[in-house]
Amino acid sequence: MLKNTKVFFCNTCVMSNQKVISSSTIEDDIEHSNRHKLDFKNGKCFACTEVEKKYNNQIDWKERERELNELLKEYRSKDGSYDCIVPGSGGKDSVFQAHILKMKYKMNPLTVTFSPHIYTDIGMKNFHNWPLIGGVPNFLYTPNGKVHGKLTRLAFENILHPFQPFIMGQRHFASHMAKLFNIKLIFMGESQSEAGGQKDELGKSDMLKRYWTKNKDQEIKIAGLKLKELEKYDISKNDLEYYLPQNIEDIEKSNIQILYLGHWERFEPQENFYYATKISNFQPNDMRTEQTFSKYNSIDDKIDPFHYYTAYVKFGYGRCSEEASKEIRNGYINREEGVQLVHKYDHEFPKRYFDDFLKYIKMDEEEFYNTLDKFRKEHLWEDMGGERKYCKNWKLKHKVW
Repeated sequence: MLKNTKVFFCNTCVMSNQKVISSSTIEDDIEHSNRHKLDFKNGKCFACTEVEKKYNNQIDWKERERELNELLKEYRSKDGSYDCIVPGSGGKDSVFQAHILKMKYKMNPLTVTFSPHIYTDIGMKNFHNWPLIGGVPNFLYTPNGKVHGKLTRLAFENILHPFQPFIMGQRHFASHMAKLFNIKLIFMGESQSEAGGQKDELGKSDMLKRYWTKNKDQEIKIAGLKLKELEKYDISKNDLEYYLPQNIEDIEKSNIQILYLGHWERFEPQENFYYATKISNFQPNDMRTEQTFSKYNSIDDKIDPFHYYTAYVKFGYGRCSEEASKEIRNGYINREEGVQLVHKYDHEFPKRYFDDFLKYIKMDEEEFYNTLDKFRKEHLWEDMGGERKYCKNWKLKHKVW
């Protein structure tokens, strides 16, 4: 599925056709054979086409609001008990979701958090302010740090995806909590289709179950390894309980759904940021986030920058490409500005937490570079020789114009 070596870019945003879209994380292997590439039509990517619907009068937002209120009648608590779950970390989007559901739709949300690998100072502060100032209850699950560190290293070595174990926990923990509290609704933010989903999910209000459940006898992989293989690293199935999805039969029997609040409420990154500053005193980073131009997206985890940088190595698009494309789609910048930003920041190496990352996965710097280089594709990268530190010796063959 990832065989296409001809590189081109969307004529509306700045995203490359090498962009991979969301998948079932439990099937991810070294070749990413479960992954799909971003689709295009007449030079425009599906993500741009989907987000455009928000702004070209194709959506009646008042009618969507009425639809959601009608849907929630069946689930809204009458005695103050929890009636929906909002997973999140206290960032701008999760603060927005929980508050809108509570105040506008009169729901009683429980917020749940699968802890970051290593909290940043501002991430920890924003997380604590979410229940403290934002006025919502929260359950925080912090996995065994030694296990999580091993999984992160293995995912980095085997599939160059150090964030994969965290993404699995982040995606699946909420359904475990829903089952524990007998809650039927879980709310996420925007639909995955706004990043270029597959054709069968475009316009859907719910997350398709293939992304967050498993079949009864389905084989599961974490960090590119089968669960049995993880035993030799002293990682047991019990250690992995909240990383793993539940059986689809159990989810359907419990009638648990994951819904996209962004289907009914228009999500816009900057507006959510302004909203969250008022609700929970959400604070941006103390400096521009490396590899991009923003200060308020995904700032709670010191490992997060290496999620974006490894994607840059594997697929040739970086964090700035992701964020600039979103800003273009939402009308904050034009494509020319996006191109300039990508040229300025996409290649930037995330130095700030580099030592923390190496210490966390117990790896030296030379081994880090060797691992990156194993995953560089010939159609994307050219070795220029010279200084290896911070990957200065590599040059991307294709740039957006």
